Parts: sequence; C-alpha cells; structure tokens
Amino acid sequence: MLPGVYAAKKKDGTLYYRSSITHSGKHISLGSFPTEQAASFAYRQADRLLHDRSFSLDMYSEAESFLPFQKWVVLLNFRDNGIYIKTPIYLKNHFFHYYFGRDDFLTFDIDDLFYYSSRSITRRGGHLFVADYGMQVNILSRYGIKNYAVAGRDFRFVNGDSRDFRYENIEIINRFHGVCKKEKKGTTYYETKIHVNGDFLVGRYKKEIEAAIAYNKAASILITKGYEKNFPVNYIEELSSVRYHEIYKQISISKRLRNLTPLP
Repeated sequence: MLPGVYAAKKKDGTLYYRSSITHSGKHISLGSFPTEQAASFAYRQADRLLHDRSFSLDMYSEAESFLPFQKWVVLLNFRDNGIYIKTPIYLKNHFFHYYFGRDDFLTFDIDDLFYYSSRSITRRGGHLFVADYGMQVNILSRYGIKNYAVAGRDFRFVNGDSRDFRYENIEIINRFHGVCKKEKKGTTYYETKIHVNGDFLVGRYKKEIEAAIAYNKAASILITKGYEKNFPVNYIEELSSVRYHEIYKQISISKRLRNLTPLP
C-alpha cells in the first residue's frame, strides 16, 4: 500500500481506499477514495499543506485539489495556529472564520470557538442551523433573536455585513413578537400588531415592555372571542409577576379589537 493509504470494504464487498495523515501527534482522516492512487494523491497534498507555508486558502482550486476545501481549512489552520479543529474554522486575532467555500465564510467572536469547533453549521431555506443535543437550532437564537425575526426590522448587522456574527455587530431592534420600534420626528415609540385575518393594529406605546404586554393582552382577547390560533407569548423576564399584571390591567388595547365580533 502507498504511504498514508489503506484498503477497506463496503457492506456489499466493494473495495475502496481511505487516506489519513499524522502531524504533530494528531491522526487526521482525509477521506475515502475510489482508487489507491487517488488516496495517495490526497495524502501527498495534505503533507504539502502541512509543511509548505507558501500554500494559502486563496490558492485552492477544486479542479486541482484532491481534498475538499473544508479539509484545506482544517489543515492550514492546524499548520498556522497549532490547533486542530475538525470543523472548517480558520483562526484570526480575536475572531475566526467558518468556511463553506473559498470566498464563502461567516465571522464569529473567539468566545464562540468552543461551540462551533464541535458543531457543523448547515444552511436551509436561507437560515443557518447547528445540531445541538439532537435538535436543529438556528444560530440566531444565541443572540436572543427569535425565529420569526426579520433582518433590518427586528435586528441588524451594524457594519452591513450579514456574514459577520460577532456580538458587537448584531443589534437587536425588536425583542418581542408583534412589536416594532418606530421613530417619528425624533420621537421613538413602539407599535404592536397581531395577525388575525391580516395584521391588526393593537396600539402604539412609549415603552417596549408595554407594547409586548399589549400583544399578550390582545392575544388573550382574541382567544376568548374564539380565534383558535397559537399566538406566541412574550415573556418579560425582567418584570415580577405582580408588576406584569399591574401593567397588563392598565395597558390600553385598540377599541376595534376589543369590539371584534366573536366567532360562532
């Protein structure tokens, strides 16, 4: 067998070849290949990446590489930073890039390194997920951003780069369901809407918490009127139960909503 290559068999008896390399005491799997020669080419390329510092991520070409780009990231990060990470992460000063392709990456704070070094990020329907304890978790939830949140309305990327997930770059605008921060003539207020046969204006409020409680109150009214919908609940963790109920009683709700005809 050529260096770094060993043979294996599939369940149906088909022969294939695996390649691996050991560097700085770390045994690294390079993948499976249909021929011994292809596995050997992958091994030799990995060896060059780990020892020749002239190689960089910008030099990757799918047509000329025997290894996927993600493996290049893993190997070059190990070479340059001395830390083996199984996910496609390349460390920078105080932050890191998580790569999907040569020019396709996300940026995270170094504080998130442990989390993403053990979890792969997947894309689905324009969203980013990780598998966490058997569940698919949207990575925005790590920033307190709800699943229904809309970029530009409920949160924004401060520097305009939607790939930059460093904490300082994410500003949460609207924390609560149905609540939208508004400004008019230099005055900030919070508008609450609830969806029932279209968006229904609940009211406009000076404080965000009042607007969130108004949504909860509107949802309760609609449920008593027979609108059987699973309205989400806004949880106000910073308020005591007593204070929450005081505001709930005092908060005003759209008269049109209160007078809405109950469903039969």
